[in-house]
Amino acid sequence: MGFIVKQLTGLRDWVDDRFPLLSLWNDHMGQYYAPKNLNFWYYFGVLSMVVLVIQIVTGIWLVMNYKPDANLAFASVEYIMRDVDWGWLIRYMHSTGASFFFIVVYMHMFRGLMYGSYKQPRELIWILGMFIYLSLMAEAFFGYLLPWGQMSFWGAQVITSLFGAVPVVGEQLAELIRGDYVISDITLNRFFSFHVIALPFAIAGLVVLHIIALHEVGSNNPDGVEIKKLKGPNGKPLDGIPFHPYYTVHDSVAVVVFLMLFSAVVFFAPEMGGYFLEYNNFIPADPMKTPLHIAPVWYFTPFYSILRANTVNFFGIDGKLWGVIFMGLGTVIFFLLPWLDRSPVRSIRYRGPIYKLALTLFVVSFLILGWLGTLPPTEGRTLTAQIFTVVYFLFFILMPWYTKIDKTKPVPERVTR
Repeated sequence: MGFIVKQLTGLRDWVDDRFPLLSLWNDHMGQYYAPKNLNFWYYFGVLSMVVLVIQIVTGIWLVMNYKPDANLAFASVEYIMRDVDWGWLIRYMHSTGASFFFIVVYMHMFRGLMYGSYKQPRELIWILGMFIYLSLMAEAFFGYLLPWGQMSFWGAQVITSLFGAVPVVGEQLAELIRGDYVISDITLNRFFSFHVIALPFAIAGLVVLHIIALHEVGSNNPDGVEIKKLKGPNGKPLDGIPFHPYYTVHDSVAVVVFLMLFSAVVFFAPEMGGYFLEYNNFIPADPMKTPLHIAPVWYFTPFYSILRANTVNFFGIDGKLWGVIFMGLGTVIFFLLPWLDRSPVRSIRYRGPIYKLALTLFVVSFLILGWLGTLPPTEGRTLTAQIFTVVYFLFFILMPWYTKIDKTKPVPERVTR
């Protein structure tokens, strides 16, 4: 055993002489000090990394048998499900992983809203995180077409057609995205290349930048206290603990519980009642037969509701274009949070009642818009979507005002439990 340890140590030192192995480990794990009071809400950053690995690994195995051809794509998915050894498991892990990815990312973003993780000096971390989110949405959209089922085909047809509402260049832009006048084989190949090659590299690169930026300024915590300001004689933060072994063990428990829940869904409810995998997507794409109700997957439905809520023509712009504009603003506006929030404190623990009420209304509006987006539109549902679209945007528009006048509590000098 001693001989093996000596050889491994020698190999490590050999690599370290030629690559900054130990310094990277110390900077980002062994000697990286994180606040000692991180709670449940701080699991979701690690869990998003776990799901990213699941998606990459299962995606590689799916590509081995998938055919990006309009005549063969649907049959190749069925072949994976029925004839490839464990193909059904890999496919369900990938489809379930897509939904779980958005679940953990939404929870991760909600934690940022609660504890002000976007405020100085973490603006760049937030911006990089939002670019990850937008890339993830694009990745999911491009991958949505690949099964070549009814909902995949018509969902992509509806979404790409929206770009035709852009003045002057709309039709050319939609044609550029599709590569054709309608969704066709060339669209499938184009989306396949983005889904499998371009966007995974972009997401992986953004994740690396996100982590580097995080470790440069340090992690936020539920109190919003900067632990780097109070250091001991050894130069280490008094309210910090090394990420390894404390948080590696701490997060490992969360990963195990998460994988148990993930496995339960994969094995017992992979379609999740049609929310994770729509029933229409088990029918081959038919350009001559439109489904009765076309709706995107649940993680897009809040923004789809915002799109459908805009039905009024004003300022010489029709409702369809307003819908596209506000749907885009619904995601892009998150980039402005570091400058919209004027509160002197970060954490919701020390914020006043106005912000707590505003955040609650925002979450309620997001959930209701998401639910409405899964349903066929009616006059009553459209009115409800319009009301909650206003609530959604007022959270951001009024933020400079209500965060400035809100009564806050004194923030402690050191972190609490």
